[in-house]
Amino acid sequence: MQLDLTYVNNVAIGAAYAGATILNHFLGKLTSVQKKGPSDLVTEADIESEKKIIETLRYRFPDHQILAEESGLSRAGESGCLWIIDPLDGTTNFAHQLPFFSISIAFAFNGELLAGVVLNPVSGELFSAVKDKGATLNGHKIQVTNQEKISESLLVTGFPYNNREDLKPLMIRFENCLKAARGIRRLGSAALDLCFVACGRFDGFWEENLKPWDTAAGMVIAREAGAKVTDFSGADYALDMKEILATNGLIHRDMEILMGI
Repeated sequence: MQLDLTYVNNVAIGAAYAGATILNHFLGKLTSVQKKGPSDLVTEADIESEKKIIETLRYRFPDHQILAEESGLSRAGESGCLWIIDPLDGTTNFAHQLPFFSISIAFAFNGELLAGVVLNPVSGELFSAVKDKGATLNGHKIQVTNQEKISESLLVTGFPYNNREDLKPLMIRFENCLKAARGIRRLGSAALDLCFVACGRFDGFWEENLKPWDTAAGMVIAREAGAKVTDFSGADYALDMKEILATNGLIHRDMEILMGI
């Protein structure tokens, strides 16, 4: 099967902007915030953004499968093509009108991630990547930092929604990194965290218990910008893994040691 990945990526970008229009419409105007878990929120913005993104993709690729956060897996065909969508990564931030949230759209063929798009609807920053073509931010090439010292690195992390169940290991890793690094930030959108490693704003990122739609697009972008993306033990990251560690590569071994509790 011949795939025009440039076209695929352009459709993903169009779908992201379509979803962004929905999110910007609802920002600060929510009438319904529901809970999927103790701290896992869903709003009408998530749902309407997802509908619009899927509608946009379906118009161009009616036979592709779609895995989306709110509606699950839709099997339109058996072409081997799969879209992985998070219509609003950072719903808690969105609900509190904090401008750190994103739309994340990835494309895979026969299980291999080939393209990714992450868009912040507020800042207008569009991160994009196609396998073996590099990564861009608003059309300009990006790459990871060349920082070799963990002591001079700025890191970013997130906490899983079920962190109350097993808080101790989370806090040990956080303390390890806090002692070792220049600083740690917690922004609330894993997709943006990965993109910020890709463009050199952070030197490393780690988190646990994420879903495929949280990491798929950001992982493509990070890797294409030169990042190393693994689990905490250094195995190549796959979407079904419970741990993700993404760095500029140069501090990766140090980060693995900090993760090893």
